[in-house]
Amino acid sequence: MQLYCGIDLHSNNSVISVINDEDKVIQEKRLDNDLKQIEELLSPYQSDLSGVVIESTYNWYWLVDGLLDKGYPVHLANTLAIQQYNGLKYTNDSTDARFLAHLLRLKILPTGYIYPKALRAVRDLLRRRLLLVKQRTAHHLSLQSMINRHTGQRLSSCQIKQLTEQELGIYFSSSAAQLTAITEWQMMHELTKQIDKIERFVLNECLQDELYSILTSIPGVGKILAMTILLETGPIERFPSVGNYSSYARCVPSDKVSNGKSKGKGNTKNGNRYLAMAFVEAAHYAAIWNPDIKKAYQRRLKKSPTMVAKKAIANKLTRACYHMLKEKKMFDVKLAFG
Repeated sequence: MQLYCGIDLHSNNSVISVINDEDKVIQEKRLDNDLKQIEELLSPYQSDLSGVVIESTYNWYWLVDGLLDKGYPVHLANTLAIQQYNGLKYTNDSTDARFLAHLLRLKILPTGYIYPKALRAVRDLLRRRLLLVKQRTAHHLSLQSMINRHTGQRLSSCQIKQLTEQELGIYFSSSAAQLTAITEWQMMHELTKQIDKIERFVLNECLQDELYSILTSIPGVGKILAMTILLETGPIERFPSVGNYSSYARCVPSDKVSNGKSKGKGNTKNGNRYLAMAFVEAAHYAAIWNPDIKKAYQRRLKKSPTMVAKKAIANKLTRACYHMLKEKKMFDVKLAFG
């Protein structure tokens, strides 16, 4: 007898439902988020389980990794792609868990990718770097506007970066304002130290992968963008075609067209926002420094708005990147923009 398990995962508890081929509930229980308790509940059915479906919530790591280590066939449900019938009168956590198992039984479960555990922490660390960069920028802009507000002087970004803690006293007569400015300056520089530390660690991890040097051959891609593309892409084999990869990088249109007429837009946020940001930034710099890409960008600019033209260049870079990672070849501008 084949069994199917769905787990409705919450912040502090989970509802586990096990059903058979006829959608009959074999076992159902709400448990605390404790791997040992959940494994004890599922262990009698392990040999008959076709799969365990877990919602792709913010806190799925511990449960997915724990069950995989125990030998369970785990599926990560793509919650954004799952839609229950709108006419349902009543639903709860138990019906949600059963529905996940039901979709698995019918072989129509939309799944997400379970990123390799070893690399996941490194990828998340690089994402944390981006958060720290945004915070540093906020302190930078705050200090810049503060000096402007108190003195009428507009210092450039370069001048703000070169300021020393002692020099801040020149711009403020009030001790309270001086303390505020010094706090902003110290936060800015402490964040820079932490960002540099993260970059060194992640770079050391990426240098061990031969694909890193391949990615740096793309015009406009430096060490940060190469690390981002490498870690956010993961194993390139998980994308069946170049179109899937371009879609994941948010480089394809999301138009809904019927009978030649636009019927609105799809979900433009489907995909990986970090990868999308990396390729748009790469397109921006490539259009500045590479003559061939600059010509392609200017041709597109004559027909489209600036951001559409940049997105078109980003799409070409995305497609080139897919083939480079797949075939382990360096970037060839003639193939990508010929």
